[in-house]
Amino acid sequence: MTLLERDIDFDGAFPAQTRPLRLGVVGGGRISQTQAMAARLTGRWHIVAGAFSSDPAKASLRGKEWQVDEARSYADFNTMAKSEAMRDDGIEAVMITTPNNAHFPAAEAFIEQGIDIICDKPLTNSLSEAEKLEQLTKEKKVVFAVCYTMSCYPMVRQAREIVASGALGKINQIHVEFMQDWMTPDSVADAPHVKWRLDPKISGPTSCVGDIGTHAAHLAQFVSCLKMTDLRADFHVCGAPKQLEDTVFMTTRYEGDVPGTLMATRLAPGNRGGLRLRIFGSLGGVEWDMESCEQLKLNIFGQPDQILTRGHGHGISAKTERFVRTGRGFPEGLIESWGNLYNEFALAVCARRDKLQVPEDWLGYPRINDGVAGVRFIDASVRSNSENGAWTAI
Repeated sequence: MTLLERDIDFDGAFPAQTRPLRLGVVGGGRISQTQAMAARLTGRWHIVAGAFSSDPAKASLRGKEWQVDEARSYADFNTMAKSEAMRDDGIEAVMITTPNNAHFPAAEAFIEQGIDIICDKPLTNSLSEAEKLEQLTKEKKVVFAVCYTMSCYPMVRQAREIVASGALGKINQIHVEFMQDWMTPDSVADAPHVKWRLDPKISGPTSCVGDIGTHAAHLAQFVSCLKMTDLRADFHVCGAPKQLEDTVFMTTRYEGDVPGTLMATRLAPGNRGGLRLRIFGSLGGVEWDMESCEQLKLNIFGQPDQILTRGHGHGISAKTERFVRTGRGFPEGLIESWGNLYNEFALAVCARRDKLQVPEDWLGYPRINDGVAGVRFIDASVRSNSENGAWTAI
């Protein structure tokens, strides 16, 4: 039996599945619970296995909390990958939600077993590892999604369509920022979930840039349909002393010499999910703010300002409507955005297993190449900062 219905209308609503896909989990922290909630929201996934801790006793306990069969609650991801690949009812995909330094070995283990992957960002801590995963993904022909989840908000998809349509004219500048405040207190660095983010051995060469800066960089490129080509980066520690930066200011450049700015910080009191994108062109501009994620501001020069809102109709395209669950005025947010990512990921996994040829632009979820681009962005920012903010090619 195929996983997707036949005679799919690729311009219409997403097709139903004949059964839920079997999903595994590597990493049992807070973000894994958020993602699991979103995966379940879609009705396309059933979580059946996991490596929730490297401590066998904790792994067993966590498995019970996740309501996973004890025989499928593993103490390490290598054993999990090999064991699940041998089962007739083994997992068909795995979410990797570990700290950064484990992304590469975990992803490699599951790719080798032909298991599809959705991995948190940054993809890896080094460019060589990221490029190796990309090559392995091509060789094994697995589906590999990367969690640049902000690109899965409906109004972000609508913004991308508007830009691609040419409604803004020639793009002439791109500004993006991600402002948070949770690292403002000096004592926060002692929290277990924060310590690893400030440890270069685990987090990699950056903290703020690799965590939220990559979200900003991906969003700007996704909506503008332009690749970032060069940057100038200045890292800062604005709060208590830290091994890695908590703030970054960048000047950026995109294809066609389009200039821009990128700022990210965790020490901006009053800002929680302060991801904001502004793209301006010769005819108009669009603006989106994650804290007001249901709205998209559209300005065509010389015409009245427009506020588009998530829902059915009223200027929202049919493609964007595929991501809408509730009517206008009944809010959706981050969990639903995660759900949209898991929705598209499920369809990609089903299509691969059904050997179904699908249009290249049918699914817009972030792929392995987006993850590699994120690591290249990090690498360039580190090099630029080390050279006193010199222009650096990505």
